[in-house]
Amino acid sequence: MKTFFKQSFWVLFSLMMIGWIDPSGLARAKAPLCQTNGSPLPEISLRLKPLVRNLDHPLGLTHAGDHSNRLFLVEQKGLVWIIENGKKRDLPFLDIQKKVTSGGELGLLGLAFHPRYSENHRLFVHYTTTFNLNELRSVISEIKTGTNPNESNPQTEQVFLLMSQPYPNHKGGNLAFGPDGYLYIGMGDGGSANDPLGNGQNLETKLGKMLRIDVDHRSHVDHPPHWRGYSIPPDNPFAGRKNAYPEIWAYGLRNPWRYSFDPLTGLLYAGDVGQDSREEIDLIRKGKNYGWNIMEGNICSPGVNPQCKTDALEPPIIDYGRSDGSAVVGGYVYRGSEIPSLCGVYLYGDFGNGRIWGLRYDGKSVREQFLLLETRRKISSFGEDENHEMYVVDYSGEILKLEGKIFGVITR
Repeated sequence: MKTFFKQSFWVLFSLMMIGWIDPSGLARAKAPLCQTNGSPLPEISLRLKPLVRNLDHPLGLTHAGDHSNRLFLVEQKGLVWIIENGKKRDLPFLDIQKKVTSGGELGLLGLAFHPRYSENHRLFVHYTTTFNLNELRSVISEIKTGTNPNESNPQTEQVFLLMSQPYPNHKGGNLAFGPDGYLYIGMGDGGSANDPLGNGQNLETKLGKMLRIDVDHRSHVDHPPHWRGYSIPPDNPFAGRKNAYPEIWAYGLRNPWRYSFDPLTGLLYAGDVGQDSREEIDLIRKGKNYGWNIMEGNICSPGVNPQCKTDALEPPIIDYGRSDGSAVVGGYVYRGSEIPSLCGVYLYGDFGNGRIWGLRYDGKSVREQFLLLETRRKISSFGEDENHEMYVVDYSGEILKLEGKIFGVITR
């Protein structure tokens, strides 16, 4: 028995050292993670079970990690709804419609709950707004929930980041807390076509980047002198470097619409929407350059320079062309228990045709990849509940739960 506890201690200590376990969360009971690889992907059959209908342009679905088994649904116009016991509550959890500029690729784009939300009631949003009638900006801010767990208070909003946007598309918009406890913020290149301002490769802008900040500590900024609501993690790759924003974790991204961490391995998977030729799935790593606008997927960007140099650029783990889809939507690595054959599979889809694919990554390359389901839906996002079961968000107005079994092909 002593040997068992000694071995367990060193396993936990090792995982904390490499950042796969947040020591602040060890005391919280979590749903068990499936760990063994399931069946070969061609043998997995999936279907979508309708959960909630009659929604207004839903863009996201997440949970608070507070053991309430509630789901939180994001609508583009600036509303967040609670789904409880399969039903949407009558009153919104959050209403910031008056602040949000919505339509096209604009709106309330992202929502994330603090890892200790059940203790501190802090949540974070990513939305677009308009200043001085015509100046478009992206906002990253914190909002708190009061005594009523089913209602947050917009009056508590604290803005962390405010970024000017040159065009009305490519805003990224997702938010996710990593296993290190830091907040990861995916920003698009600012819009137009082929990144005309060169934002993806420019470290003096936050556009076209994956940002990483510490929302639990404030830091002082000398120019101009003020306190900001977050600090820079000391191991951020550009912290302390001149002519680079210290918030940057990785760069060279076009429009990282949806991304997520595998809770077992800690790997960060992202779907980066392409220009005219390729869609890609990336593994986002510290300080890496993902190539935009030099590369689009695994090829040189046709509209920029077809004879580019790809040295020092990080290629996607997989990409696909226009015959397979037109706008990739990143998903999740399945770690639930209801579909054992799907264990360890990263699921992602396409907004243009509603296809859902799965792949298995072995730490070095994609070992297996397969088209799993033809939904013909406008997939705007995937969602995950506290038990790591997965959902599909249909932009046309519906939330559906992913169900499955082995054998046969189900097309819905």
